[in-house]
Amino acid sequence: MPRDSSKPSSQNNAELIARRRAVMPAGVGQTYNVFVDRAVNAEVWDVEGKRYVDFSGGIAVLNTGHQHPKVIAAVKAQLDKVHHTCFQVLAYEPYVELCERLVALAPGNFAKKAFLLTTGAEAVENAIKIARSATKRQAVIAFGGGFHGRTLLTMGLTGKVAPYKAGFGPFPAEIYHAKYPNAMHGVSVADAIASIEAIFKYDVEAERVAAIILEPVQGEGGFYVAPPEFVKAVRALCDQHGIVMIADEVQAGAGRTGTWLACEQWPVAPDLITMAKSIGGGFPISAVIGKAEIMDKPGPGGLGGTYAGSPIACAAALAVLEVFEEEKLLDRSKAIGELLTTGFQAMAQRHKSIADVRGMGAMVAIELCKNGDPHQPDAELTKRVCNEAIERGLVLLSCGVYANVIRVLVPLTASDALLQEGLKLLEESLVAASQA
Repeated sequence: MPRDSSKPSSQNNAELIARRRAVMPAGVGQTYNVFVDRAVNAEVWDVEGKRYVDFSGGIAVLNTGHQHPKVIAAVKAQLDKVHHTCFQVLAYEPYVELCERLVALAPGNFAKKAFLLTTGAEAVENAIKIARSATKRQAVIAFGGGFHGRTLLTMGLTGKVAPYKAGFGPFPAEIYHAKYPNAMHGVSVADAIASIEAIFKYDVEAERVAAIILEPVQGEGGFYVAPPEFVKAVRALCDQHGIVMIADEVQAGAGRTGTWLACEQWPVAPDLITMAKSIGGGFPISAVIGKAEIMDKPGPGGLGGTYAGSPIACAAALAVLEVFEEEKLLDRSKAIGELLTTGFQAMAQRHKSIADVRGMGAMVAIELCKNGDPHQPDAELTKRVCNEAIERGLVLLSCGVYANVIRVLVPLTASDALLQEGLKLLEESLVAASQA
């Protein structure tokens, strides 16, 4: 008989951790020594029956929450039809329908096309492939602090060494890193643009650059938002030199920032967009969306993947889009952002260790410092806060080049009461961590 899923597992976290360590490599990290048994919306219960408020959302994957009934129903219905054929062999309508929906939602006054993959890293790799095919060039410019994946190419693009790149080189050639604007840490928009032009001067001529890729809001880099004037200047450089502009929306997309795509809030449109994470509501799927004339450059067989655009994940993603419309989750994202920002700003008045509160929509973070000095990042305090929080029943994620940022990626379906509970637990954790 199957185990009653409403009851905790007979094993405890410690026993499962021991089993894990016996058979799994250390390189597969695990932030907390917790094994999940079940989850609903923005709450999680571990195998010992302990409840947690989930402010991580599976790292930005669960904007529609854990086990959303509409998403689960769509997946179950698809399972009764077909669960795999490989789209490139035998096609199926949900794949096409999802591409139609994604194309309609993408910004830009030009014809667009889309295709589906499985992971964010795959989407980024394929966007680079498309840019190289379209331009017949090789070089790519990314940004310090950016995160684009864990494959060799996407690690090369990622602008953060520890822990993602350390010990894994050499990386693919013709990748260059410019500065991402960060006024708090002394990088102006002018500095960032000058760093791109310096690459043209000292490293590779603009005529050999295929693409410039950037996140509208840096995820792992610390939730720094790309200023509109910076985006306009990057667009102008791309137009001037025939470079493809790529917006990596893997973490920021699918409604997290108050619009379906964060780049909808830009004053210009990118040429290509990558998506993943929350578009599948917890099921693995990703997409590349972009100008039709660019997307059509690779020949037949040049794009795709065995599991790319799985029927199961397509059904889930289509349900996610319905949930966004029916539950007005874009409006909810803005409201959550206001609630979190207001709560954090009030908290910052009480705790000088909070150097900054920032974000876009419900993609909100706080940056922690020593002695009230924003130029003294406090990674140790950040780690202690997260550890205190998990003990109190709150799941937090840290990030940032200096490992001193706490980010919130709570499901957009979470209630105000749950959000307030989470904020209370976070402040209690900050107080305890500061006294440690």
